Formats: sequence, C-alpha cells, structure tokens
Amino acid sequence: MAVEFIPIDRDTPYIFPPCVQDYLPEHHLARFVVDIVDQLDLSHLSAVYTGRGSKPFHPAMLVSLLFYGYATGVFSSRKLEKASYDSIAFRYICANSNPDHDTIASFRKRFLPELSALFVEILVVAEVMGLVKLGSVSLDGTKIKANASKHKALSWDYANRLEVQLKEEVGQARGARQKDGQEAARQTAQAAHRRAAGQRPGEPDGYGIEPFIAQKRQSHNIPLMERFSGDPEPQEGKAVYAKRKATVETVFGIVKDVLGFRHFLLRGLDAVQGEWSLVCIGWNLKRMHALSA
Repeated sequence: MAVEFIPIDRDTPYIFPPCVQDYLPEHHLARFVVDIVDQLDLSHLSAVYTGRGSKPFHPAMLVSLLFYGYATGVFSSRKLEKASYDSIAFRYICANSNPDHDTIASFRKRFLPELSALFVEILVVAEVMGLVKLGSVSLDGTKIKANASKHKALSWDYANRLEVQLKEEVGQARGARQKDGQEAARQTAQAAHRRAAGQRPGEPDGYGIEPFIAQKRQSHNIPLMERFSGDPEPQEGKAVYAKRKATVETVFGIVKDVLGFRHFLLRGLDAVQGEWSLVCIGWNLKRMHALSA
C-alpha cells in the first residue's frame, strides 16, 4: 500500500504576513521574560540616552534579550547575536531585529550596576505574584572559573616582597590591637558562657534570625565504635541545616551543569559580581516561570 506523506513545501508564501506573536506558544518562557521586564522600572536606563545619532534599540528589548539568554544558557554577546537570527524565541524577544554583538556587549557593560539592581525588583514582582515568600535562607559557596588578566597575577619575587611588607604591617598593627584583642577575648568568654547556658546565638542582640551553622565536617565511613563513642552531638537544627542540600546546592548544580555557566565572561570584581547577578536573575525568571505554569 502506497504511503502518502505530507508534502515538503518551503516556497509557498503566506497569504498574510506572519506576526511575531504567532511564533511561540502562549506560555513560553520568552513571553514570560518579556512580560516581567515590562513591569520593571527602566526609566533610569532610558534617561541616559541623548537622542543624538542613529536610533538605538529600546532598553526593554536588550534587557529581555540578556535575561532570556542567561536563563537559557546563552551568555556571550556573539552567541546572543547569532540567536537573534536562528532562534524563534530570540527573534520574538528582538521583534525580528538583530542587535550586533558590540551593541549587546556595550549595553551589558554600561548598565551592569543598573541590571544588577533589578534583581530585588524582580523578587518583589515574584512576591506580588505569590511565587515566593521570605523563610529560611541557605548560604553556600561554589567555584567558578574567572577570566583574569595576566597583569593581575603575582610573580614569585613580587609575592615574596609583598609577604615581607605585610609582616611588617602586621607587627605594627599588633600592638595597637592588643587592647582590642583583650576586649574580644572577654566577649568570647561571655558568648561561651551563654552557650553553656543554652542560649542561642543572636538572641541577646535582638538580629530576629536563628542561625544554623555546622560545627565541623563529618568524615565518611567512620568506624562503628568511634561513631557511638563519647557524648552524642546536639540534634537541634540538624534537620533544618540538612535542607540546604536541596535548596542552594541544587541551584548551583543547575546553573553550572544545565545552563552551562562555568566561567565568567567579564573581568574585574565589580563586573564579576554584576554578571553573577545576571545569572541569578536568569535562574529566578526560569524558576518563576515554572512555578506560574
């Protein structure tokens, strides 16, 4: 029996020109990012433009482009430019325009502090949408490669000279801080007394935060007799502290392994902190989209 396939037709034109709104499903992440950006106050970005020269791209479009890129693992300006041609989602965000990589990179570098400040504003939007609430805050660290300048690296000779200088400065400061050290020892003794009395850290100061801090790293494969020797450690807080693995560590895993963010593109501490804010904004938007579905 002959099989009748759907014909491959790449030449028949549309009767009506297609609309960019027809490109994506209704609940696509790209639509969600654009909707969130439209709710943000970008007046401090728009006010910088002078109106001279050729018409610039609208800041809202470039912000959406960066946010969606960091939410989907497209970080470099050259890849973002290429995606504006190849990806339907990026074509939707760019409204069928194609900002070049210089424009994207310059916008990101120029407005990095302003883009970082939008992190909190997006969380406010998420709270209004009922997607987040303030509860337990988990802290952890991770290692990400940096694009460091070779001029910032220390030679062996310079490191040795710097060590001598720092030792001299430490010696000069030690005498001045001896009195402060005695006061710190007194406060430490008082804190130890409060812990012996069963008082939690933070309570006397009135901070409203109950910290859960690991006292030590637990070794793997402890022998049976050692495991049960001595007094058992206090169990209070262990269940709360254990949840950290399912919160912040999961985020780091997704950012590095799923999104593929394993090294910073920008140089300098301020720039790196700003780029990390973009990574976190991208993750938050991706998570907000999943929760709102």
